[in-house]
Amino acid sequence: MQAFIPAAGLGTRLLPLTEKCPKALVEVGGVPLLKIAIDRLSALGVNRIVINVHHFADMITEYLSKHTWETEILVSDESDLLLDTGGGLKKAEPLFNPTEPILLHNVDVLSSIDLSSMVDKHSCNGDLVTLAVCDRETSRYLLFDSQRQLTGWCNKKTEETQWVDAPSPTFTPLAFSGIGVLEPKALSLMPLCDRPYSIIPCYLQMAKDHRVGCYVHRPDEWMDVGTPQRLLLAQSWYHSSQK
Repeated sequence: MQAFIPAAGLGTRLLPLTEKCPKALVEVGGVPLLKIAIDRLSALGVNRIVINVHHFADMITEYLSKHTWETEILVSDESDLLLDTGGGLKKAEPLFNPTEPILLHNVDVLSSIDLSSMVDKHSCNGDLVTLAVCDRETSRYLLFDSQRQLTGWCNKKTEETQWVDAPSPTFTPLAFSGIGVLEPKALSLMPLCDRPYSIIPCYLQMAKDHRVGCYVHRPDEWMDVGTPQRLLLAQSWYHSSQK
């Protein structure tokens, strides 16, 4: 098993903390978000982790050089151009083993989701992609059909909706949790990384001809640490999850 941690973002929602520090090194309970993610994936048995860098890239690479983990750590450098999650994953493609699934885990996500169960379900279902989702309040939703396959996406604020094919008469809206499992083949279906692009349109495009399923977890198993307010909540959440 291998993993990708998107850690290149500017972290604008975490300002002013990210004026002098990359989002990946913002601390929760005295521990950098990046370390929390690496430790979690390493404990899962992941043997290779690819991390992309851009904002304060030198600070992240220096941090990695001063720490060791049992898993192999590789860096995908986006110093010249920030590529967003989709473009960043595509750029990192040569660093992955082409025969193993990739566990994508956003650096600003904390969770107690049973990732082993998610990976097992992905393998058993034969999906190209499996996305961690839950039933919670958000502005953007992934839409799944009765077979729990991706059928669309919507933005509640703008009322924009995108469908994989024709509009589905019945669907379940679920919030994406920034964690997913992808077969290596999925990377070959993504556009070239000569420009920044999001990962969600890629999933919608893949779902036209391939199985893109979901793993539903409880809302209380997940927390986004994208804002200073959420960071404060994360301090107590993280401490309680370690007990």
